[in-house]
Amino acid sequence: MSVSANSGRRISISRLLILLVFVAGIILASTKWAMAQILDSGENKTTVWFAPYVDVTLTPQLHFEDASEQPATTVVLGFIVADSVNVCEPSWGTYYTLDAASRALDMDRRVVRLRERGGDAIVSFGGAVNNELATVCEDPDKLTAAYQTVIDRYALKVIDFDIEGASLGNEAANARRATVIKRLQEANAGLKVWLTVPVAPHGMTRESIALIDQALATGVEFTGFNVMTMDYGGSKESTQSMSEASIAALTATWQQLDGAYVRAGTPLTEAQIWSMIGATPMIGQNDVAGEVFSLGDADKLMTFARTVALGRISMWSANRDVACGSVVEGAGVSNTCSGVSQEPQEFARIFAGHPPKTPDKPKVTGTETRIGGLARDDPRTSPYPLWRAAKTYTEGNKVVWGGRVYQAKWFTKGNQPDAPIKDAWETPWRYLGPVLDSDRDAVRADAKVVDGTRPKWQAEVVYIAGDEVEFELHAFRAKWWTQGDLPQVDPDQPYDNPWEYLGEVKPPEDK
Repeated sequence: MSVSANSGRRISISRLLILLVFVAGIILASTKWAMAQILDSGENKTTVWFAPYVDVTLTPQLHFEDASEQPATTVVLGFIVADSVNVCEPSWGTYYTLDAASRALDMDRRVVRLRERGGDAIVSFGGAVNNELATVCEDPDKLTAAYQTVIDRYALKVIDFDIEGASLGNEAANARRATVIKRLQEANAGLKVWLTVPVAPHGMTRESIALIDQALATGVEFTGFNVMTMDYGGSKESTQSMSEASIAALTATWQQLDGAYVRAGTPLTEAQIWSMIGATPMIGQNDVAGEVFSLGDADKLMTFARTVALGRISMWSANRDVACGSVVEGAGVSNTCSGVSQEPQEFARIFAGHPPKTPDKPKVTGTETRIGGLARDDPRTSPYPLWRAAKTYTEGNKVVWGGRVYQAKWFTKGNQPDAPIKDAWETPWRYLGPVLDSDRDAVRADAKVVDGTRPKWQAEVVYIAGDEVEFELHAFRAKWWTQGDLPQVDPDQPYDNPWEYLGEVKPPEDK
Protein backbone atom coordinates (compact mmCIF):
# COMPACT_ATOMS: atom_id res chain seq x y z
CA MET A 1 0.00 0.00 0.00
CA SER A 2 1.41 3.38 -0.98
CA VAL A 3 1.58 6.32 1.45
CA SER A 4 0.43 9.82 0.42
CA ALA A 5 2.95 12.59 0.38
CA ASN A 6 0.62 14.61 2.65
CA SER A 7 0.15 11.85 5.22
CA GLY A 8 2.28 13.63 7.73
CA ARG A 9 0.27 16.88 7.68
CA ARG A 10 -2.29 17.64 10.41
CA ILE A 11 -5.79 19.12 9.86
CA SER A 12 -5.99 22.64 11.32
CA ILE A 13 -8.36 23.40 14.21
CA SER A 14 -10.33 25.90 12.13
CA ARG A 15 -10.92 23.36 9.35
CA LEU A 16 -11.99 20.77 11.91
CA LEU A 17 -14.55 23.17 13.43
CA ILE A 18 -15.96 23.97 9.99
CA LEU A 19 -16.28 20.26 9.26
CA LEU A 20 -18.06 19.61 12.58
CA VAL A 21 -20.52 22.46 12.00
CA PHE A 22 -21.24 21.12 8.50
CA VAL A 23 -21.90 17.60 9.80
CA ALA A 24 -24.09 18.92 12.64
CA GLY A 25 -26.13 20.89 10.12
CA ILE A 26 -26.71 17.78 8.03
CA ILE A 27 -27.80 15.82 11.12
CA LEU A 28 -30.18 18.60 12.25
CA ALA A 29 -31.73 18.90 8.80
CA SER A 30 -32.14 15.13 8.58
CA THR A 31 -33.80 15.04 12.01
CA LYS A 32 -36.27 17.77 11.06
CA TRP A 33 -37.08 15.95 7.82
CA ALA A 34 -37.65 12.68 9.69
CA MET A 35 -39.92 14.36 12.25
CA ALA A 36 -41.92 15.98 9.46
CA GLN A 37 -42.39 12.59 7.83
CA ILE A 38 -43.63 11.12 11.12
CA LEU A 39 -46.10 13.97 11.65
CA ASP A 40 -47.33 13.76 8.07
CA SER A 41 -47.82 10.03 8.42
CA GLY A 42 -50.33 10.60 11.24
CA GLU A 43 -48.22 8.98 13.94
CA ASN A 44 -48.47 12.04 16.22
CA LYS A 45 -50.81 11.80 19.19
CA THR A 46 -54.21 13.45 18.82
CA THR A 47 -55.27 15.72 21.66
CA VAL A 48 -58.60 14.68 23.16
CA TRP A 49 -60.82 17.24 24.89
CA PHE A 50 -60.95 16.50 28.62
CA ALA A 51 -63.81 17.80 30.78
CA PRO A 52 -64.33 15.98 34.11
CA TYR A 53 -67.59 16.10 36.04
CA VAL A 54 -67.61 17.95 39.37
CA ASP A 55 -70.25 17.25 42.01
CA VAL A 56 -70.67 20.85 43.15
CA THR A 57 -72.94 20.19 46.15
CA LEU A 58 -70.66 17.55 47.66
CA THR A 59 -68.80 18.13 50.93
CA PRO A 60 -65.87 18.73 51.11
CA GLN A 61 -66.09 21.27 48.32
CA LEU A 62 -63.85 20.75 45.29
CA HIS A 63 -62.37 24.03 44.12
CA PHE A 64 -62.66 23.45 40.38
CA GLU A 65 -61.55 27.04 39.79
CA ASP A 66 -58.17 26.35 41.43
CA ALA A 67 -55.64 24.67 39.10
CA SER A 68 -53.84 23.17 42.10
CA GLU A 69 -56.99 21.14 42.87
CA GLN A 70 -58.21 20.50 39.32
CA PRO A 71 -55.79 20.63 36.37
CA ALA A 72 -58.54 20.44 33.74
CA THR A 73 -59.37 23.81 32.23
CA THR A 74 -62.93 22.76 31.34
CA VAL A 75 -65.25 21.14 33.88
CA VAL A 76 -68.80 19.79 33.76
CA LEU A 77 -70.73 21.01 36.80
CA GLY A 78 -73.50 18.74 38.02
CA PHE A 79 -76.33 18.72 38.45
CA ILE A 80 -79.11 21.18 37.72
CA VAL A 81 -82.46 19.55 38.53
CA ALA A 82 -86.01 20.65 39.27
CA ASP A 83 -86.59 22.35 42.60
CA SER A 84 -88.41 20.01 44.99
CA VAL A 85 -91.24 22.55 45.50
CA ASN A 86 -91.29 24.77 42.40
CA VAL A 87 -90.79 22.14 39.69
CA CYS A 88 -90.15 24.66 36.92
CA GLU A 89 -87.39 26.36 38.88
CA PRO A 90 -83.81 25.11 38.38
CA SER A 91 -81.78 24.15 41.43
CA TRP A 92 -78.42 22.63 42.22
CA GLY A 93 -79.32 19.12 43.35
CA THR A 94 -82.51 20.47 45.04
CA TYR A 95 -80.22 21.93 47.73
CA TYR A 96 -79.70 25.43 46.34
CA THR A 97 -81.52 27.80 44.05
CA LEU A 98 -79.21 29.66 41.68
CA ASP A 99 -79.25 32.68 44.00
CA ALA A 100 -78.58 30.53 47.05
CA ALA A 101 -75.68 28.78 45.29
CA SER A 102 -74.18 32.15 44.50
CA ARG A 103 -73.88 32.83 48.22
CA ALA A 104 -73.47 29.41 49.81
CA LEU A 105 -71.13 27.96 47.17
CA ASP A 106 -69.75 31.18 45.60
CA MET A 107 -70.77 29.51 42.34
CA ASP A 108 -70.97 32.62 40.15
CA ARG A 109 -67.63 33.91 41.39
CA ARG A 110 -65.82 30.59 40.95
CA VAL A 111 -67.07 30.22 37.37
CA VAL A 112 -65.70 33.70 36.64
CA ARG A 113 -62.39 32.71 38.25
CA LEU A 114 -62.21 29.54 36.12
CA ARG A 115 -62.59 31.65 33.00
CA GLU A 116 -60.00 34.12 34.27
CA ARG A 117 -57.42 31.34 34.06
CA GLY A 118 -58.49 30.40 30.53
CA GLY A 119 -60.98 27.65 31.37
CA ASP A 120 -64.71 27.22 30.94
CA ALA A 121 -67.68 25.62 32.66
CA ILE A 122 -70.34 23.33 31.24
CA VAL A 123 -73.52 22.74 33.22
CA SER A 124 -75.15 19.31 33.22
CA PHE A 125 -78.91 18.93 33.62
CA GLY A 126 -80.30 15.72 35.11
CA GLY A 127 -78.17 13.00 36.65
CA ALA A 128 -78.91 9.72 38.38
CA VAL A 129 -81.03 11.16 41.20
CA ASN A 130 -83.73 13.86 41.52
CA ASN A 131 -85.88 15.08 38.63
CA GLU A 132 -84.51 16.46 35.38
CA LEU A 133 -86.55 19.59 34.65
CA ALA A 134 -88.35 18.23 31.56
CA THR A 135 -89.72 15.25 33.50
CA VAL A 136 -91.78 17.40 35.89
CA CYS A 137 -92.08 20.86 34.32
CA GLU A 138 -94.77 20.21 31.71
CA ASP A 139 -95.24 23.77 30.46
CA PRO A 140 -92.89 24.20 27.44
CA ASP A 141 -92.62 27.97 27.97
CA LYS A 142 -91.71 27.62 31.64
CA LEU A 143 -89.29 24.81 30.80
CA THR A 144 -87.60 26.98 28.17
CA ALA A 145 -87.34 29.81 30.69
CA ALA A 146 -85.82 27.48 33.30
CA TYR A 147 -83.05 26.27 30.99
CA GLN A 148 -82.47 29.80 29.67
CA THR A 149 -82.09 31.13 33.21
CA VAL A 150 -79.18 28.76 33.79
CA ILE A 151 -77.61 29.56 30.41
CA ASP A 152 -77.79 33.28 31.12
CA ARG A 153 -76.67 33.00 34.74
CA TYR A 154 -73.40 31.27 33.89
CA ALA A 155 -72.95 32.59 30.31
CA LEU A 156 -72.91 29.03 29.00
CA LYS A 157 -71.70 28.07 25.54
CA VAL A 158 -72.04 24.31 26.12
CA ILE A 159 -74.72 22.38 28.04
CA ASP A 160 -75.02 18.70 28.86
CA PHE A 161 -78.13 16.58 29.46
CA ASP A 162 -77.51 13.51 31.62
CA ILE A 163 -80.54 11.30 31.00
CA GLU A 164 -80.63 7.95 32.77
CA GLY A 165 -82.84 5.67 34.82
CA ALA A 166 -86.59 6.15 34.46
CA SER A 167 -86.05 9.41 32.54
CA LEU A 168 -84.77 7.47 29.51
CA GLY A 169 -88.16 5.89 28.88
CA ASN A 170 -90.23 9.01 29.59
CA GLU A 171 -91.34 9.67 26.01
CA ALA A 172 -93.43 12.74 26.85
CA ALA A 173 -90.54 14.37 28.71
CA ASN A 174 -88.08 13.45 25.97
CA ALA A 175 -90.30 15.02 23.30
CA ARG A 176 -90.81 18.12 25.44
CA ARG A 177 -87.08 18.45 26.09
CA ALA A 178 -86.19 18.03 22.41
CA THR A 179 -88.64 20.76 21.38
CA VAL A 180 -87.25 23.12 24.00
CA ILE A 181 -83.60 22.38 23.11
CA LYS A 182 -84.40 23.32 19.52
CA ARG A 183 -85.86 26.60 20.81
CA LEU A 184 -82.75 27.22 22.90
CA GLN A 185 -80.44 26.66 19.94
CA GLU A 186 -82.48 29.08 17.86
CA ALA A 187 -82.34 31.70 20.64
CA ASN A 188 -78.67 31.15 21.56
CA ALA A 189 -76.48 31.16 18.47
CA GLY A 190 -73.75 28.54 18.60
CA LEU A 191 -75.07 26.80 21.73
CA LYS A 192 -73.50 23.33 21.89
CA VAL A 193 -75.51 20.42 23.29
CA TRP A 194 -74.20 17.08 24.56
CA LEU A 195 -76.41 14.13 25.45
CA THR A 196 -75.11 11.77 28.14
CA VAL A 197 -76.63 8.28 28.41
CA PRO A 198 -75.74 4.84 29.85
CA VAL A 199 -73.97 2.25 27.72
CA ALA A 200 -73.01 -1.44 27.77
CA PRO A 201 -70.23 -3.22 25.87
CA HIS A 202 -72.81 -4.03 23.17
CA GLY A 203 -73.89 -0.37 22.93
CA MET A 204 -76.61 2.01 24.05
CA THR A 205 -80.06 0.80 25.09
CA ARG A 206 -83.07 0.86 22.77
CA GLU A 207 -84.53 3.66 24.90
CA SER A 208 -81.42 5.77 24.31
CA ILE A 209 -81.57 5.17 20.56
CA ALA A 210 -85.27 6.10 20.52
CA LEU A 211 -84.47 9.30 22.43
CA ILE A 212 -81.76 10.21 19.90
CA ASP A 213 -83.98 9.42 16.90
CA GLN A 214 -86.76 11.57 18.33
CA ALA A 215 -84.45 14.52 19.04
CA LEU A 216 -82.87 14.38 15.57
CA ALA A 217 -86.32 14.27 13.98
CA THR A 218 -87.27 17.35 16.03
CA GLY A 219 -84.30 19.25 14.64
CA VAL A 220 -81.91 19.21 17.59
CA GLU A 221 -78.30 19.70 16.50
CA PHE A 222 -76.17 17.66 18.86
CA THR A 223 -72.52 18.48 19.38
CA GLY A 224 -71.96 15.00 20.71
CA PHE A 225 -73.09 11.94 22.61
CA ASN A 226 -71.32 11.07 25.84
CA VAL A 227 -71.70 7.48 27.00
CA MET A 228 -71.17 6.44 30.62
CA THR A 229 -68.57 3.70 30.33
CA MET A 230 -69.14 2.34 33.83
CA ASP A 231 -71.22 -0.02 35.97
CA TYR A 232 -71.57 -2.71 33.29
CA GLY A 233 -72.80 -5.47 35.57
CA GLY A 234 -73.83 -8.63 33.73
CA SER A 235 -73.37 -7.03 30.29
CA LYS A 236 -69.58 -7.27 30.63
CA GLU A 237 -67.80 -10.55 29.98
CA SER A 238 -65.93 -11.77 33.05
CA THR A 239 -62.73 -11.94 31.01
CA GLN A 240 -63.01 -8.33 29.83
CA SER A 241 -61.06 -5.58 31.57
CA MET A 242 -62.85 -2.28 32.17
CA SER A 243 -60.88 -0.63 29.37
CA GLU A 244 -61.72 -3.47 26.95
CA ALA A 245 -65.40 -3.23 27.85
CA SER A 246 -65.29 0.55 27.39
CA ILE A 247 -63.63 0.33 23.98
CA ALA A 248 -66.22 -2.24 22.91
CA ALA A 249 -68.98 0.09 24.14
CA LEU A 250 -67.57 3.04 22.20
CA THR A 251 -67.22 0.97 19.02
CA ALA A 252 -70.83 -0.22 19.32
CA THR A 253 -71.96 3.36 19.97
CA TRP A 254 -70.24 4.46 16.75
CA GLN A 255 -72.25 1.87 14.79
CA GLN A 256 -75.51 2.93 16.44
CA LEU A 257 -74.94 6.63 15.77
CA ASP A 258 -74.02 5.87 12.18
CA GLY A 259 -77.43 4.24 11.79
CA ALA A 260 -79.24 7.06 13.63
CA TYR A 261 -77.90 9.74 11.30
CA VAL A 262 -78.64 7.62 8.23
CA ARG A 263 -82.25 7.28 9.43
CA ALA A 264 -82.35 11.05 9.99
CA GLY A 265 -81.30 11.59 6.37
CA THR A 266 -77.96 13.20 7.29
CA PRO A 267 -75.30 10.48 7.05
CA LEU A 268 -71.89 11.29 8.55
CA THR A 269 -68.36 10.13 7.83
CA GLU A 270 -66.47 7.77 10.12
CA ALA A 271 -64.31 10.60 11.47
CA GLN A 272 -67.31 12.88 12.05
CA ILE A 273 -69.03 10.26 14.17
CA TRP A 274 -65.94 9.58 16.29
CA SER A 275 -65.60 13.33 16.88
CA MET A 276 -69.15 13.33 18.30
CA ILE A 277 -68.59 10.53 20.82
CA GLY A 278 -67.50 11.04 24.41
CA ALA A 279 -66.63 8.56 27.15
CA THR A 280 -67.14 8.98 30.90
CA PRO A 281 -65.65 6.21 33.04
CA MET A 282 -66.22 6.04 36.79
CA ILE A 283 -62.64 6.16 38.02
CA GLY A 284 -61.55 3.55 40.53
CA GLN A 285 -64.16 1.39 42.22
CA ASN A 286 -67.46 1.36 40.32
CA ASP A 287 -70.88 0.90 41.91
CA VAL A 288 -70.86 -2.71 40.70
CA ALA A 289 -68.77 -4.94 42.96
CA GLY A 290 -65.65 -6.24 41.23
CA GLU A 291 -65.60 -3.51 38.58
CA VAL A 292 -62.54 -1.31 39.08
CA PHE A 293 -61.40 1.20 36.47
CA SER A 294 -57.66 1.37 37.14
CA LEU A 295 -54.94 3.81 36.14
CA GLY A 296 -53.88 1.23 33.56
CA ASP A 297 -57.41 1.20 32.14
CA ALA A 298 -57.23 4.99 31.88
CA ASP A 299 -54.00 4.75 29.88
CA LYS A 300 -55.48 2.19 27.48
CA LEU A 301 -58.70 4.16 27.02
CA MET A 302 -56.69 7.30 26.21
CA THR A 303 -54.57 5.41 23.67
CA PHE A 304 -57.77 4.32 21.91
CA ALA A 305 -59.28 7.82 22.19
CA ARG A 306 -56.25 9.36 20.49
CA THR A 307 -56.22 6.70 17.79
CA VAL A 308 -59.81 7.38 16.69
CA ALA A 309 -59.77 11.12 17.59
CA LEU A 310 -62.58 10.74 20.13
CA GLY A 311 -64.57 13.92 20.71
CA ARG A 312 -64.47 13.99 24.50
CA ILE A 313 -63.20 12.31 27.65
CA SER A 314 -64.85 12.98 30.99
CA MET A 315 -64.77 11.12 34.29
CA TRP A 316 -66.96 10.62 37.32
CA SER A 317 -65.75 12.45 39.13
CA ALA A 318 -63.05 15.02 39.85
CA ASN A 319 -64.14 14.82 43.51
CA ARG A 320 -63.01 11.16 43.57
CA ASP A 321 -59.58 11.63 41.97
CA VAL A 322 -57.61 10.81 45.12
CA ALA A 323 -56.80 7.67 47.09
CA CYS A 324 -59.03 6.81 50.05
CA GLY A 325 -57.75 7.04 53.60
CA SER A 326 -57.32 3.98 55.78
CA VAL A 327 -60.75 4.51 57.37
CA VAL A 328 -62.56 4.56 54.00
CA GLU A 329 -60.40 1.95 52.24
CA GLY A 330 -62.42 -1.22 51.63
CA ALA A 331 -65.64 0.31 52.98
CA GLY A 332 -67.34 0.41 49.56
CA VAL A 333 -67.81 3.13 46.96
CA SER A 334 -67.00 6.65 48.13
CA ASN A 335 -68.04 9.97 46.59
CA THR A 336 -64.78 11.57 47.67
CA CYS A 337 -62.08 9.03 46.75
CA SER A 338 -61.42 6.41 44.07
CA GLY A 339 -60.77 3.31 46.13
CA VAL A 340 -57.50 2.56 44.27
CA SER A 341 -53.89 3.38 45.05
CA GLN A 342 -53.07 6.64 43.27
CA GLU A 343 -51.56 10.07 43.58
CA PRO A 344 -53.94 13.04 43.86
CA GLN A 345 -55.33 14.02 40.42
CA GLU A 346 -53.54 11.11 38.73
CA PHE A 347 -56.53 10.14 36.59
CA ALA A 348 -56.93 13.77 35.53
CA ARG A 349 -53.27 13.95 34.52
CA ILE A 350 -53.65 10.85 32.35
CA PHE A 351 -56.80 12.12 30.66
CA ALA A 352 -55.52 15.68 30.26
CA GLY A 353 -52.28 14.41 28.79
CA HIS A 354 -50.07 16.66 30.91
CA PRO A 355 -49.27 17.37 34.59
CA PRO A 356 -51.22 20.11 36.36
CA LYS A 357 -49.79 23.59 36.10
CA THR A 358 -49.07 25.73 39.13
CA PRO A 359 -51.80 28.38 39.19
CA ASP A 360 -50.75 31.91 38.46
CA LYS A 361 -50.93 34.31 41.35
CA PRO A 362 -53.79 36.76 40.74
CA LYS A 363 -52.48 40.16 39.77
CA VAL A 364 -53.75 43.03 41.87
CA THR A 365 -53.05 46.55 40.69
CA GLY A 366 -54.28 48.44 43.74
CA THR A 367 -56.50 48.46 46.78
CA GLU A 368 -59.52 49.31 44.69
CA THR A 369 -60.59 47.58 41.49
CA ARG A 370 -63.60 48.35 39.35
CA ILE A 371 -65.56 45.63 37.57
CA GLY A 372 -68.65 46.84 35.78
CA GLY A 373 -68.30 50.25 37.41
CA LEU A 374 -68.87 49.13 41.01
CA ALA A 375 -66.21 50.26 43.50
CA ARG A 376 -64.59 47.42 45.43
CA ASP A 377 -63.28 47.04 48.97
CA ASP A 378 -66.31 48.86 50.28
CA PRO A 379 -67.80 47.06 53.30
CA ARG A 380 -71.27 48.21 52.25
CA THR A 381 -71.11 46.31 48.95
CA SER A 382 -68.55 43.56 49.63
CA PRO A 383 -69.93 40.02 50.04
CA TYR A 384 -67.52 39.26 52.90
CA PRO A 385 -65.61 41.29 55.52
CA LEU A 386 -62.57 43.20 54.33
CA TRP A 387 -59.24 41.59 55.25
CA ARG A 388 -57.48 43.07 58.28
CA ALA A 389 -53.90 42.40 59.33
CA ALA A 390 -54.79 42.26 63.03
CA LYS A 391 -57.62 39.76 62.64
CA THR A 392 -57.21 36.01 63.07
CA TYR A 393 -58.72 33.79 60.36
CA THR A 394 -59.36 30.06 60.46
CA GLU A 395 -59.95 27.51 57.71
CA GLY A 396 -62.93 28.43 55.54
CA ASN A 397 -63.11 32.13 56.49
CA LYS A 398 -63.67 34.38 53.47
CA VAL A 399 -62.48 37.95 53.01
CA VAL A 400 -62.36 40.68 50.38
CA TRP A 401 -59.07 42.29 49.44
CA GLY A 402 -58.20 44.31 46.34
CA GLY A 403 -61.56 43.63 44.69
CA ARG A 404 -61.13 39.88 45.05
CA VAL A 405 -62.52 37.19 47.33
CA TYR A 406 -60.15 34.88 49.18
CA GLN A 407 -60.74 31.89 51.45
CA ALA A 408 -58.41 30.83 54.26
CA LYS A 409 -56.90 27.36 53.80
CA TRP A 410 -55.68 27.20 57.39
CA PHE A 411 -55.15 29.38 60.47
CA THR A 412 -53.62 32.71 59.49
CA LYS A 413 -52.99 36.16 60.87
CA GLY A 414 -51.16 39.04 59.22
CA ASN A 415 -50.65 37.24 55.88
CA GLN A 416 -51.87 39.59 53.16
CA PRO A 417 -53.95 37.63 50.61
CA ASP A 418 -52.12 39.02 47.57
CA ALA A 419 -48.61 38.91 49.06
CA PRO A 420 -45.95 37.73 46.56
CA ILE A 421 -45.22 34.00 46.80
CA LYS A 422 -42.91 31.57 45.04
CA ASP A 423 -45.16 28.49 45.19
CA ALA A 424 -48.95 28.29 45.48
CA TRP A 425 -48.80 26.03 48.53
CA GLU A 426 -47.01 28.74 50.53
CA THR A 427 -49.99 31.06 50.83
CA PRO A 428 -52.73 30.43 53.40
CA TRP A 429 -55.24 32.01 51.00
CA ARG A 430 -57.15 30.54 48.05
CA TYR A 431 -58.36 33.02 45.43
CA LEU A 432 -62.04 32.31 44.65
CA GLY A 433 -62.73 35.05 42.12
CA PRO A 434 -63.53 38.74 41.81
CA VAL A 435 -66.17 40.71 43.66
CA LEU A 436 -69.19 40.80 41.33
CA ASP A 437 -71.74 43.47 40.57
CA SER A 438 -74.45 41.10 41.80
CA ASP A 439 -72.87 41.09 45.26
CA ARG A 440 -74.43 44.48 46.08
CA ASP A 441 -77.97 43.05 45.99
CA ALA A 442 -76.86 39.82 47.66
CA VAL A 443 -75.33 41.73 50.57
CA ARG A 444 -78.52 43.70 51.06
CA ALA A 445 -80.68 40.58 50.84
CA ASP A 446 -78.53 38.70 53.36
CA ALA A 447 -78.23 41.51 55.91
CA LYS A 448 -79.52 40.48 59.33
CA VAL A 449 -82.27 42.73 60.62
CA VAL A 450 -83.69 42.39 64.14
CA ASP A 451 -86.84 43.78 65.73
CA GLY A 452 -87.42 45.00 69.24
CA THR A 453 -85.84 47.62 71.46
CA ARG A 454 -82.71 47.15 73.56
CA PRO A 455 -80.87 49.42 75.96
CA LYS A 456 -77.92 51.34 74.56
CA TRP A 457 -74.56 49.83 75.43
CA GLN A 458 -72.71 51.68 78.19
CA ALA A 459 -69.07 51.12 79.10
CA GLU A 460 -69.64 51.34 82.87
CA VAL A 461 -72.50 48.81 82.99
CA VAL A 462 -71.91 45.16 83.89
CA TYR A 463 -73.53 42.68 81.48
CA ILE A 464 -73.98 38.96 82.03
CA ALA A 465 -74.60 36.11 79.56
CA GLY A 466 -77.85 36.67 77.65
CA ASP A 467 -78.07 40.44 78.08
CA GLU A 468 -78.84 42.24 74.82
CA VAL A 469 -77.79 45.78 73.88
CA GLU A 470 -77.83 48.17 70.95
CA PHE A 471 -74.70 49.93 69.73
CA GLU A 472 -74.52 52.13 66.61
CA LEU A 473 -77.76 50.64 65.19
CA HIS A 474 -76.54 47.06 65.67
CA ALA A 475 -77.80 44.52 68.21
CA PHE A 476 -75.56 42.30 70.34
CA ARG A 477 -75.96 39.59 73.00
CA ALA A 478 -73.45 39.02 75.81
CA LYS A 479 -71.81 35.59 75.77
CA TRP A 480 -70.45 35.92 79.32
CA TRP A 481 -69.80 38.51 82.04
CA THR A 482 -68.43 41.69 80.53
CA GLN A 483 -67.83 45.33 81.37
CA GLY A 484 -66.25 47.94 79.14
CA ASP A 485 -65.74 45.59 76.16
CA LEU A 486 -66.88 47.40 73.02
CA PRO A 487 -69.42 45.43 70.91
CA GLN A 488 -68.08 44.84 67.37
CA VAL A 489 -69.74 43.47 64.26
CA ASP A 490 -66.52 41.80 63.08
CA PRO A 491 -63.98 41.60 65.93
CA ASP A 492 -60.34 40.68 65.32
CA GLN A 493 -60.56 37.78 67.78
CA PRO A 494 -64.20 36.60 67.69
CA TYR A 495 -63.62 33.71 70.11
CA ASP A 496 -62.26 36.16 72.72
CA ASN A 497 -64.95 38.78 72.19
CA PRO A 498 -67.76 38.66 74.77
CA TRP A 499 -70.41 39.88 72.31
CA GLU A 500 -72.44 37.87 69.78
CA TYR A 501 -73.62 39.93 66.82
CA LEU A 502 -77.39 39.65 66.24
CA GLY A 503 -77.91 41.99 63.27
CA GLU A 504 -78.90 45.48 62.25
CA VAL A 505 -81.60 47.20 64.25
CA LYS A 506 -84.60 47.96 62.07
CA PRO A 507 -84.91 51.75 61.66
CA PRO A 508 -87.93 53.34 63.42
CA GLU A 509 -89.62 54.28 60.12
CA ASP A 510 -89.59 50.61 59.05
CA LYS A 511 -91.13 49.33 62.26
